[in-house]
Amino acid sequence: MNESLTLAQHITNIRYDDLPGHVVEMTKQSILDAVGVTLAANTLGEGCRAFVDLAIAEGGKKESTILGFGVKTSAAMAAFANGSMAHALDFEDVHDRAPVHPNAATIPAALAVAESMGRVNGRDFITAIALGCDLVCRLGLALNVNPLEYGWYIPPILGAFGATTAAGKLLNLNVEQLLDAFSLTLCQATCSGEIIHSSRAVVRSIRDAFAAKTGVLSVLLARQGVAGFDQPFEGKAGLFSLYVRGNYDPKALTHDLGRTFEGSNVSFKPWPSCRGTHAYIEAILQILETDRPKPDAIDAIKIVVNPVNKMLCEPLESKQAPVTAIDAKFSLPFAIATALHYGQVRLEHFTSQALTNPEVLEMARQITYQVDSEATLKEATRGFLQMNTKNGSLSRQVDFAYGHPQNPMSREALILKFMDCTKHSAQRIPERNLEQVVELILNLEQIENISEITEGL
Repeated sequence: MNESLTLAQHITNIRYDDLPGHVVEMTKQSILDAVGVTLAANTLGEGCRAFVDLAIAEGGKKESTILGFGVKTSAAMAAFANGSMAHALDFEDVHDRAPVHPNAATIPAALAVAESMGRVNGRDFITAIALGCDLVCRLGLALNVNPLEYGWYIPPILGAFGATTAAGKLLNLNVEQLLDAFSLTLCQATCSGEIIHSSRAVVRSIRDAFAAKTGVLSVLLARQGVAGFDQPFEGKAGLFSLYVRGNYDPKALTHDLGRTFEGSNVSFKPWPSCRGTHAYIEAILQILETDRPKPDAIDAIKIVVNPVNKMLCEPLESKQAPVTAIDAKFSLPFAIATALHYGQVRLEHFTSQALTNPEVLEMARQITYQVDSEATLKEATRGFLQMNTKNGSLSRQVDFAYGHPQNPMSREALILKFMDCTKHSAQRIPERNLEQVVELILNLEQIENISEITEGL
């Protein structure tokens, strides 16, 4: 089967009325979540301001908004700036089994293109996001091995194809043009696994800037007639050959296509850190609520981790004392110690001042880990924690961390998260405007011009 062709045909054929109701609802919630997290990254996202400043300096046609800054630039550069903020706080939604951040590049690219088009209704916008999100998840679910084994950090690579899908759907590309756009994306999308080995790097936080911009540029070039190739995904030198040496499951790409949309299976994040830390944060919070151990009574904490989450523990000495916010968010010792110290994990717990809290750092040094070599990639967010105290041992296993579809955040909790995030916007946004934006997004299928959202901000 030509999976690339099948996927391109599916994307071009699907209409809003083909989407199940629960997919529409989850897509709207993903959009709300993404906008809020982006606004918080206006001031809290490491490295983001450089991308915003560059996008403003580049100028170009003023057609698409940089969220929170009240400035317009070209669609590609707006996607670039907003994409840099989409993942900067590691607070956006995630597909636990894939595991990918399917909307981190998809939504910035779609917002930029939709606004540049002048008038895109909410139904078409929802459809574009649902399709982009679904494709990223399917690409991730098809992987039989972790691309880190070959040196690649896969989430932003796959995310670029979601950005391409959403932008291409909005611009009504035909099947051949969409294949061309995917080809152009493949020639641009990359991310070295080296980003996990440097404690000072912020590339991990701003990576989706490149993915979002790639999606916009690929679609615009394809629309202009730049020809690509027929099999960008399964070809001899296609995506899966390049990044996992052909070790993928083609059935995962097309199974139940058009009936199942994986965006309905995303998890929303209650805590602003890598999703791989969430099971352990929840375990700590459960222990604090039920057993209330005193910090000076804790002798040691041992955790069991999936092989893919070794990167959250290694090198251990560095992870016990991270030097950047993004490294702290990718540190199990620091995240667990933060939850234990504060009884919660919030945005302010990753500021430069919080990273040097001596009590948190002392707790982090008490944490050791063991790798469960038999755990699969699809179980990456499951976690086991054991706390040894002077009064005995306490343990918890969390299979579905808070925010997972089987342990979901409520709509009300997501709205509260959105409102909290917007407090960190570069420009102050009146509360009545924010309430209006929430109402617009949660009733997006009823609006005729999604630019009402950016105007409200």
